Amino acid sequence: MRPPAIEHSTREERRQYIAETFRCRNNCELCGICRVYNGKDPLIVYEPYIEGKEEFYEIAGRYR
Repeated sequence: MRPPAIEHSTREERRQYIAETFRCRNNCELCGICRVYNGKDPLIVYEPYIEGKEEFYEIAGRYR
């Protein structure tokens, strides 16, 4: 599923997308989300997106 566009979504919809997409899977060996975001919670990493200040892909690009 693609991230909701800022102009067509609410803050809560964007927050929910991040929370569901990057939820903890309780298996650090296989998951890798924590490593990708250097141990930061994705809700913190994507806060500018959630707040509608920066596009999802701009933030994601910094962590590739």
